[in-house]
Amino acid sequence: MSLPAPADFWVCRTCAVEHATRPEVCAICADERQWVPATGQEWTTLDELAAEGLAVEVAELEPGLLALHATPRVGIGQQAKVVRTPAGALLWDPLGFVDDGGVAAVVEAAGGGDVVIAASHPHMFGVQVEWSRRLTAATGRAVPVLVSEADAGWVARPDDVIETWAPGPDGEREVLPGVVLSQPGGHFPGSAVVHWTGADGRGVLLSGDTIFANPDRTASFMRSYPNRIPLSGAVVTRVAEHVARRPFDRLYNNFDGVIPADARDVVLRSAERHAAWVRGDFDHLT
Repeated sequence: MSLPAPADFWVCRTCAVEHATRPEVCAICADERQWVPATGQEWTTLDELAAEGLAVEVAELEPGLLALHATPRVGIGQQAKVVRTPAGALLWDPLGFVDDGGVAAVVEAAGGGDVVIAASHPHMFGVQVEWSRRLTAATGRAVPVLVSEADAGWVARPDDVIETWAPGPDGEREVLPGVVLSQPGGHFPGSAVVHWTGADGRGVLLSGDTIFANPDRTASFMRSYPNRIPLSGAVVTRVAEHVARRPFDRLYNNFDGVIPADARDVVLRSAERHAAWVRGDFDHLT
């Protein structure tokens, strides 16, 4: 296997998280929540990905909310979200690839206001520092990268743009008016979600994969999705009750999954179902 030419930083092919150096194995992928390919660790660079034809595509999910995704897929293949507000924009779960088109979409969404970058958990760090640097250059304003204090040890490309955050007594931090980071934990100790009032005022939850929108519009909760490791019923109940403290009508996960209506009630019912199954209430059906 040929290696890419030396670069300022490296990108893991499997998770697409940026690294200041090229270790033997990506620690994020070596963890039980992710995986290292059977063929071994592979590294790449932004230049190499661009040469392969990658580009950031933009779509509107609803008024005030954009989706960014890389085509062809890079790493885990998450769908980043951009929340547009009168005060600026939040880039949530940044991609593992960045180009001029993606930067332009975020700058336009900010409308001359502030830009903030944050990720739900380490799998979604992407090339967050690189997004910050390019957005700072494009806007002329410093663009911070907020990383949960509980998960800061997973940062593989340290930089002054990174600001660790810890939730207040209520478990929250407002990053823009009407845009609140909240830390229910679960998937990772620092796993976070975003509560946004929404353009219609009914509330939107950007859940990463702390809470995953299923194909049948219910929700699931896992320690590891690829390796099928569940969370306990007690943790799932805690996560659901935490996010339910604020109203939300829609839920978007970190891919293209959505619960399009009554999402708060769906999350609470799904948590009850999960707890009942792991408790053994339905063993007679198995």
